[in-house]
Amino acid sequence: MERQAFALLARAEADHWWFRGRREFVAALLERLGLPPEANLLDAGCGSGGNLALLARFGRVYGFEYDHEALAAAAALGIGRVEHGWLPDGVPLTDAPRFDVIGLFDVLEHLSQPVESLRALASRLTPGGAIVITVPALPFLWGPHDVAHQHVRRYTRRVLREQAARAGLRLEYVTHTNLLLLPLAIIQRLRERLFGYHPDDLMPSPLVNRLLLTVWRQERWWIPHRSLPVGLSLMAIARRAEP
Repeated sequence: MERQAFALLARAEADHWWFRGRREFVAALLERLGLPPEANLLDAGCGSGGNLALLARFGRVYGFEYDHEALAAAAALGIGRVEHGWLPDGVPLTDAPRFDVIGLFDVLEHLSQPVESLRALASRLTPGGAIVITVPALPFLWGPHDVAHQHVRRYTRRVLREQAARAGLRLEYVTHTNLLLLPLAIIQRLRERLFGYHPDDLMPSPLVNRLLLTVWRQERWWIPHRSLPVGLSLMAIARRAEP
């Protein structure tokens, strides 16, 4: 990720409607899993640690991050155990227990070896453990925003299922999300193509921020009980496939 874009994202992570909304939907997926009281959870590619407090509600938290600046910010939160690491070949915490849940929150789209990365994480799951995945969707929306955030791809359901299957995983549940706000996202992506992407525009006004979050929250009527057919992002629960 370009350094300016990263710094703005790190500052916005607590209050921006998109980060707050994603945490709420991730929480809904975690609640669906029915985790044991002392679950072990790993945030793979935890960034500056914006999801660690959420994961800590469900058990013992671990995390790893490649970027040293982000790692320092995550470790400074004092939530769980956070170490330096990377995918696919640098997953740390080898002395930690296996994980009931591994979170891969908008990480997979950055990786040049997504199948190998999923396979490496799958090997660290407990029997019956799950990987909770979020990724940007709809390749036709590719634009300057994706370039600035150093994405390799935007996903379709088919590609996500294929990559999971090649890693020995099956998608137990998959849905699009951010359907209600998709028209606004399309307009924004067209604007970026015409006028360029300006990361300093990341944080909307407080009123707009609340409004966008309120609209997105309406999708809780469907998620995690049903699957939405289209939306700005994909969310999935993956488990190791039966031999």
